[in-house]
Amino acid sequence: MITHHWPLKALRVRTPRLELRLPSEDELGEVAEVAARGVSGAGTRTFLNGWTELPPQGRARYVLQGYWGKLGRWTPEDWALDLVAFHEGRPVGVQSMRAAGFAVRREIVSGSWLGAEHQGRGIGTEMRLGMLHLAFAELGTVSATSASFAENLSSVTVSRKIGYRPDGITRDVLRGEVVESQRFRLSREDWERTERPEVTVSGLRGCEELFGIPA
Repeated sequence: MITHHWPLKALRVRTPRLELRLPSEDELGEVAEVAARGVSGAGTRTFLNGWTELPPQGRARYVLQGYWGKLGRWTPEDWALDLVAFHEGRPVGVQSMRAAGFAVRREIVSGSWLGAEHQGRGIGTEMRLGMLHLAFAELGTVSATSASFAENLSSVTVSRKIGYRPDGITRDVLRGEVVESQRFRLSREDWERTERPEVTVSGLRGCEELFGIPA
């Protein structure tokens, strides 16, 4: 069985409305279709690499290649986990977290995207809260960070609502111009004070080595 060699396939994070997990290949195709139909925040600067501004087929292929590439490059010292969010059994978006040197730093960086047809119902917030439970309650994370353009109001709103605090800015170059992203940080202490839904995690046993932490 693949879970014997890659136990992350058995990992499940469940919130009241969602299940976050790695998809099957057919389900990954459905995720790509969600991206092809449109991503929340499209039309504004949402991601520094500009993938949401690609044509539909380009967005779909970006999602596929990004998913395969992250798994292929995974090491306990440098990893990135893309969990697909399923609502009523169908994929609606992707919630990711990544870390370098996690065994020592115990810090993760999160990112996400949600199909445009599913926005406005609190799903993005629930996705993030599920991921944060996995990070803090199960993996022993000390702090979680996130960054977004100021005009990406949905991401900024989720961060502030959950309890992230401003953590400075990042300056990058996009199309020959300097753009600024607002960084946010959530400490373990602030996470413990956050009002959050019930979250359950299963299938984590055996994954610890992949995350670079003791079993």
